[in-house]
Amino acid sequence: MQDYGYFWSDPKFWVAASFAIFVGIVIKSGWAKIAPMLDARGLRIAAELAEAARLRAEAEEMLVQAQAERATALAEAQALIARATAEAERVGLAAAAEAEAAAGRRERMAMDRIAAAEASAMAEVRGVAAEVATAAARALIAESFTAEDDATMIDAAVADLPRALRAA
Repeated sequence: MQDYGYFWSDPKFWVAASFAIFVGIVIKSGWAKIAPMLDARGLRIAAELAEAARLRAEAEEMLVQAQAERATALAEAQALIARATAEAERVGLAAAAEAEAAAGRRERMAMDRIAAAEASAMAEVRGVAAEVATAAARALIAESFTAEDDATMIDAAVADLPRALRAA
């Protein structure tokens, strides 16, 4: 190895010094060009962060609004279901009442028809019974009474006529 008496005589010192000066010059001249670019990039990043914050706030507002609309829609749907259930129950009760009333009317009509048929049958039976009784009485009278008996009965009825007229 060579012995250089002083450190400034050593070529390594001068290489290191020249490298430090070169780096200083590059940094000084480059910093003037790089600083505005870094500042612009910082402003752009700050603007993007502000935009992101604004978009996040809008998204949170939209989320709150959507949740409120969902809750409102859910409440409306439940109210609609409750109204539909009540209406169905009311219609069911009305239909049951109407069916019961119709059954009652049909029953009354059937009972009226039965009563009318009974009355008609009774009248027919009475009429037939009266005809049979009249025919039987006629036959019995014709067999059992003679002309003299008829004359006696007519005389008795004529004699009883003034008393019957006074009683009436």
